[in-house]
Amino acid sequence: MENITIAIPKGRNLKPTVKLFQTIGIDASIFLTDTRKLLASQENMNVNFMVVRDTDIPTYVEYGAADIGISGKDVLLEKETNVYEPIDLKFGYCRMVLAEPEDLRLHDDPSTWTHVRVATKYPNITEKYFKNKGIEVDIIKLYGSIEIAPLVGLSERIVDLVSTGDTMKANRLVEVDEIAKISARLVVNRASLKTKHERINGIIEGVRANLDAVLKELE
Repeated sequence: MENITIAIPKGRNLKPTVKLFQTIGIDASIFLTDTRKLLASQENMNVNFMVVRDTDIPTYVEYGAADIGISGKDVLLEKETNVYEPIDLKFGYCRMVLAEPEDLRLHDDPSTWTHVRVATKYPNITEKYFKNKGIEVDIIKLYGSIEIAPLVGLSERIVDLVSTGDTMKANRLVEVDEIAKISARLVVNRASLKTKHERINGIIEGVRANLDAVLKELE
């Protein structure tokens, strides 16, 4: 059996990722109990694991440090890494939206925009979105608390992820447009898919076959 390396995401997608792989006999549950552990192995399955930030997983997979990984679609869109993306895993669901303050929205007409200033963690996605609409955009890159930016005059609008929308409501922001639907994706190194095709294709098919059952457990 060929040896493979799987990149497991830290954070909210850790538990569903571990559960999903367990259904096909790949056990990364050690990361649920030992939160400081970064590397592990399952020798009877010839699998090595690494647990890393979701934002780094596409890079590990693209450059072959990992054969397979789980990453959010937002990261894949932002980084545009060259990886194979065979399955939408459907967990970790949220939406990427453009939003602005309530009082601005009352008299704002997006069809008249020619030049806007936007705060976001996702400058590449944001730039593409506005470029496709023929609108010039000044992008302010932030790393957290994006909702504050319009409230203190740093930007007119934001591009950010929302799940329930409660944080936006609390900060009196309203959605202008949905840019993308976001969920976790299974990603594969393209060279590994060729050199370890049977092993990796077996994992892909196993994940696909068991996904619905895992999603029901997570409900």
